[in-house]
Amino acid sequence: MRSHTPTAAPATPLRLLALLYGVISYAAFLGVFLYLVGFVVDVAVPRSVDRAIDGPVAQAVPIDLGLLLLFAMQHSVMARPAFKRWWTRLVPAPIERSTYVLVSSAVFVLLFWQWRSIGTIVWQVDSTLARMVVYSVGALGWLIALASTFMIDHFELFGLRQVLHNLLSKPLVQKGFRVVLLYRLVRHPLMLGFVIAFWAAPTMTAGHVLFAAAFTVYIVVAVQFEERDLVAALGEQYRRYQRRVPMLIPRPWR
Repeated sequence: MRSHTPTAAPATPLRLLALLYGVISYAAFLGVFLYLVGFVVDVAVPRSVDRAIDGPVAQAVPIDLGLLLLFAMQHSVMARPAFKRWWTRLVPAPIERSTYVLVSSAVFVLLFWQWRSIGTIVWQVDSTLARMVVYSVGALGWLIALASTFMIDHFELFGLRQVLHNLLSKPLVQKGFRVVLLYRLVRHPLMLGFVIAFWAAPTMTAGHVLFAAAFTVYIVVAVQFEERDLVAALGEQYRRYQRRVPMLIPRPWR
């Protein structure tokens, strides 16, 4: 008797389009992330948090806050399970995460384009050595943020794994709850990395303070909603993790 080995279903045009869509969304994320680094550090970009559209402070503050609020609303609402359940009635499940990534990238592009700078200096580090230390701390923050995504599943987080499994007709198996590396120190190392990167500036303008402060407030609020969803999904397993590991500030003495 001849044995039959199961083979993957042939790739259909729709699955190939979904893969292409996922790759484009991921490329958009990479471009936005690199620009965000330059935007915050004020290097190698035409506009930054310190050098953007000039205008009266009374006009700049509400516009900047509106841009930040738009990001916060989009980022949080689209991440909620209830929204995802409704959204996947309209958007195929394999590209749901890629769509989230693409929309988030578009909102960031709008922020970069329309940001108003507020040039008043809040603090400035003049020593060359001290400036290098501050830049190094900021670089560490960016590294923590990026590395944290690989400690869970970088390619699933940004939608590539979903479209690839869809192309190959493979079910996307959830890896379950794991506590690895930086996640043993804080529950949200990705967010901690961003907070460090946003505040570690040797020259801090009022516009940069507004940007960093608003994102810090958003992060503190957003993780509360995320943790509520995690407790609902994982129950006592996540509650034990909450009791054992701090949210954002490491406690190495424990």
